[in-house]
Amino acid sequence: MVRTIRSAIRWKREAFILFVAAATAVSSVATAEPLKMSAGIDNRHSDNAREAPSNEESDTETRLRVSVSHQSDPGRCTSNLGATLGYGYWHSDTFDPETYTNADFSGECELAHQLNWAVSDNVRDVSQDSRGPSTPDNTTRKNVFRTGPNYTIKLSPRDSIQLSAEYENPQFEEAEETDSDRLIGIIAWNRLFSPTFSGGVSASTDRAELDTDEEIDKDTLSLVFNKRWPAMRVSGSVGNSRIERDRIESRFRGVSQESDGVVGDLMLERELNPSSEIYLQASRQLTDQTSDFDIQFDDFEFNLRETTTVEVTALEAGLGKRFSDASSVNIGLTASRSDYLQTTDKEERAGLSLRYSRPLGSRLDFNVGASMTHYRYEDEGEDDELFNSNVGLTYKASRDLSVSGQIGHKQRTSDLVSREYTENWIALGLTYAI
Repeated sequence: MVRTIRSAIRWKREAFILFVAAATAVSSVATAEPLKMSAGIDNRHSDNAREAPSNEESDTETRLRVSVSHQSDPGRCTSNLGATLGYGYWHSDTFDPETYTNADFSGECELAHQLNWAVSDNVRDVSQDSRGPSTPDNTTRKNVFRTGPNYTIKLSPRDSIQLSAEYENPQFEEAEETDSDRLIGIIAWNRLFSPTFSGGVSASTDRAELDTDEEIDKDTLSLVFNKRWPAMRVSGSVGNSRIERDRIESRFRGVSQESDGVVGDLMLERELNPSSEIYLQASRQLTDQTSDFDIQFDDFEFNLRETTTVEVTALEAGLGKRFSDASSVNIGLTASRSDYLQTTDKEERAGLSLRYSRPLGSRLDFNVGASMTHYRYEDEGEDDELFNSNVGLTYKASRDLSVSGQIGHKQRTSDLVSREYTENWIALGLTYAI
């Protein structure tokens, strides 16, 4: 049955996304929030398009893109859509023409009192090998589709039970990557202890079937909490998870592996003053590479060349500050660790980023950014450093048309010479709001 659902969804995926965009556009006419669309063209010239350690090749990529966003008004059905679709062409044929996709859709309808049905779809271009360069040859498209009902039972004014069931279908564009189908069930009890504090217990079960004849079962029991103050909000969970991987080697032989450990999530948001805020998001999970963990943490990436089950810890933190001259600064911190449970491979990553922007006039904006990322590959005892920097200007020629230009530098150093490279680039772009 699961495989039948997989085949039905597989060929309808792109049609679903286009249908959602069209339906959202039509519904926007009747709502207060209008549909926002823009189109643009970018030209980016690189002196080392392949990010190679030697024999560098320069090339220019021209990329056409269309973006759409829409959020419906509150009602019986709600939806939120944000998507960018691009098509890139390399003038010297360094890479084949490529499509680029970044899309997020979520929607929910109230079928009856306390009974809702949710649908979501997330599409990302993700790296295949985290140790390789960030080029089209090392990139695949990941699509995570989810749907299912959730039902809330009110036991009292303070207590409630939530039941939910979800079908999730992560797929990769490249045939050699592992796809999966999973069924997820959750039962949770929640109590409102005060108007600003709630907590409870959540139990979930996750059954995944991979197209490599593997089955991954995960059961998790957690305590959950949510606390609000006038200028701060903290929410999260802590508990224990058990994950079991079964692989059929032949008709009469199979391989089973089981792991367990403490898992949890934390989300903190705080407004320091009217012009600055900080946030912190952290998670530790037992999961697999076909899950949506890398969708939740945009800067986290799986090494898809490694085996399936993995213990991951990820952290993101940021500070945003706005000044009286309309300039702003954003500082970001990321850290992650991946422990691939079927091998001895362990990967660590820590990064710091800085971005500053300032208007130079009524129509001209200046921006500059820099980032430094450290990689540690424990199985090989190797360390890498990746440095990025860029500076640019954006000119608003009219209410709907803007012109942008950027120059940048990228350098990777490594204990392994074959992973080292240096790249300089320049980019020009036009964006028109439709």
